[in-house]
Order: sequence, then structure tokens, then C-alpha cells
Amino acid sequence: MTIFLPRKTQSAILSALLLQAGLGEVRAATGYQICVSNEKSGDITVIDGASLKVVATIPVGKRPRGIHASPDGKTVYVALSGTPISGPPQLDSHGNPILNKGKDDDDDDDKKADKSADGIAVVDLEHRKLLRKIRAGSDPEQFALSADGTRLFVSNEDVGTASVLDIGSGKVEQIIPVHREPEGVGTSPDGKLFYVTCETDGEIFVVSTASYEVVAHFNVGGRPRSVDFLPDGSRAFIPSESAGEIHLIDALNQKVIKTIQLPKGCRPMCVKVSPDRTKVYAGTGRGGTVCVLDSTTLEVLNNIKVGQRPWGIAISPDGKRLYSANGPSDDISVVDLEAQKEVGRIKAGQSPWGLVIVPSNGSNGTL
Repeated sequence: MTIFLPRKTQSAILSALLLQAGLGEVRAATGYQICVSNEKSGDITVIDGASLKVVATIPVGKRPRGIHASPDGKTVYVALSGTPISGPPQLDSHGNPILNKGKDDDDDDDKKADKSADGIAVVDLEHRKLLRKIRAGSDPEQFALSADGTRLFVSNEDVGTASVLDIGSGKVEQIIPVHREPEGVGTSPDGKLFYVTCETDGEIFVVSTASYEVVAHFNVGGRPRSVDFLPDGSRAFIPSESAGEIHLIDALNQKVIKTIQLPKGCRPMCVKVSPDRTKVYAGTGRGGTVCVLDSTTLEVLNNIKVGQRPWGIAISPDGKRLYSANGPSDDISVVDLEAQKEVGRIKAGQSPWGLVIVPSNGSNGTL
């Protein structure tokens, strides 16, 4: 049976199909942006995820490190610190840093700190400009967003606390004592808890987002730097940098289930779970690689060579690419996750530290 439509109707349908195809091409072309915090140059590099070209550089302030995006993708938040970086330590015969007690190669020189520079930079990503800086306690390094995007949970490294910051009012609502050198912060997928990793003694503090009370406390040792969760919130993954280990955490009962040793030379910093939840990726710092693990067994599947001292890592929304921030070489490695190899480098600012993926459709790009 043949159906004949009026010419105007045919034209309207054709136009709609062409428009839809055009929008699909635009989405494919834009897709997402990669925002990189550059610790030494005091700015953010914005990279187009399709072309892998730098499209903007946004000055934000001193020592930008931790970086996340708002749930709608319109705003990027960056932790700033006025505490200078200390020089790197010597290495022993095994390639391990020789540290003074409680010190590391990126630790701060508190005596020369400019506390007026501390805060969280609020950046308008659409117009690519700094809107304001919010006070967030002393020496903020990393942070996480609440599930509704209205608050930030901030680690204050030099004073051993975590701060709860109301973004709207710009005020610190709560200060939670933890222990020495709090660094990594991560919110559980259900938004009910956030973890704070403390480097010096390897402690993990679990805080309720309802009461802001510490509801659990356990130890993994070895300078834990970050945390990430399975999407269902049942498991968490925490790296121990100096021990070269990854810990599998029962995030319902707050206890360590399993610990695995990474290949020799790995110093894991940032961990990320793949979008399909089957793998865990760890940037290995001085190891110069991204380690790939099975998320269930923690079996090491691969160890992919990238740039110098990869710190922050981020995964594209489709799970096809991983990006690592390589501080000493001032660039970003592009890793093809299907081929399991580095396929390119993108020049960033000075000493890139953290990355966040911001999808162009406005969904939450914090990975």
C-alpha cells in the first residue's frame, strides 16, 4: 500500500530529519569537554573532546588542583591554595622517595603560605570566565560535590579537617576534625556518605552527609590519595601511593575486603571506575603508567605507559578514552581503552594536576 503525503508535509519531515542529523553531528563533534587544572600556571585548560584541541585557557588563581563540575555541567569548581610547593625528595635505590616523616614530594611549604589565595574558584564554563572565589577553609586540595550539587566537601590538608561548604551562600557550614594531611574526598553514589583519605597515617574517615558526624574510621596505610565507588555504592577503591597498593572496600560495612600489590614501581594516585563498572584505572604517579584492574577480583589486567608522573585521570562518558594529567611534562595523555595504549598527547598549562569531563548535554561530568 502506497501512501502519498502532501508536498509541504514531505518537506517538513525531510527538514526535521536533516535537522536531527545535523544535531547528531554537532553532538558527536562537541560531545564533551576536558577541563584540566594546571597547578603551576594558575589556570584551567579546556580541551574539546572531539578534536582534542585546546579551545580555552581560563586564569583562576594560585595552585589549582582538585576540580569538579556541577551536575548541570555549566559550572566548574577548582580548589586553590596559596601555599607554595616544596621541592621533590631524593629517591632510594628502589625508586622510592626518601621522605621526612609526614612529608611528600608535593607537600606544602606552610611558612610561606598566602592564605588569602585559598578557596574554591567558581568558573562559568559556557562563557569561560572566573565568576568568584569562595572561602573554603585552609589549604583546600581536593573536594567532592553533594548529590544535589549544592555543597562541597573539602579536604583542608594543613589543618587536618574537612569543611562543608554551601555553594549558594558561600559559607562554611561545618568543620569536621579528621587526622593529618586529609587529601582525597569522594561522595558515595547514594549521596549519604563521603570519604576522606588522610595521607600521613593511612586513615579513612567516613562522614554522614545528614549529620556530618564520622560514622566509620579504618586504616589502609601507605598514603591513600583518592577514592572512587562502583555505581551501586557497594564497593569502593582506594590507592596507597607509597605502598603501591589498591584496596577493595566493602562500602556498606566500611571495611577492607582485599588488597593487591601493583607492578613494581607503581605509585597509585588517582583511581577511577569505568562507566561499565567492570574495570578500575589507577594513575601510578612516578610509575608513569595507568594500571588496569578487574573491578571484581582486582586482578591487574594491563599497565599502560603514559606521560611523566600521571596524577589525575578521567574517562570519557562512552568509556572509550582515558586522559591522564602528566605534571612534569605539561601535557595530557590520550589513551585508547579498546586498544589499551596511549595514542596522543595534548599540551596543557604548567604542571597539569586534575581533570574533569564535562558532557555537552549538561549531564554530570564529574568522573
